[in-house]
Amino acid sequence: MTIIKIDKPLMVSEIKKTFSDRFPYLKIEFFKNKHKNLEGSLKKDLITTDFEIKATQKDNSIVFSETMLVSELEQQFAEKLKLSAQIFRKSGRTWLETTYTDSWSLEKQNEEGLALSKI
Repeated sequence: MTIIKIDKPLMVSEIKKTFSDRFPYLKIEFFKNKHKNLEGSLKKDLITTDFEIKATQKDNSIVFSETMLVSELEQQFAEKLKLSAQIFRKSGRTWLETTYTDSWSLEKQNEEGLALSKI
């Protein structure tokens, strides 16, 4: 289990790095607007700049583990930090949104990314 405690301002790049270090075939991106269930996020809404994150409530920790579902992690970012997050999985040289597989665990997504990157 990995815990990102946001008890002081933190750059989004630090969160991305911590997540990718744990799951090398996954990445997390942040968007200006929330995506609808089973729909992808709009590319024009992708936040490409590094920015500072501050906790919006007392429970300021983002917790993720191998067994956590993608949808649960995205929901944590929305509820705790008011951020629209989207997980992407590596597929060869491409990054795919996990839109239809948000019910998969992070571990399963990462293993699938590993397998697809070997093709």
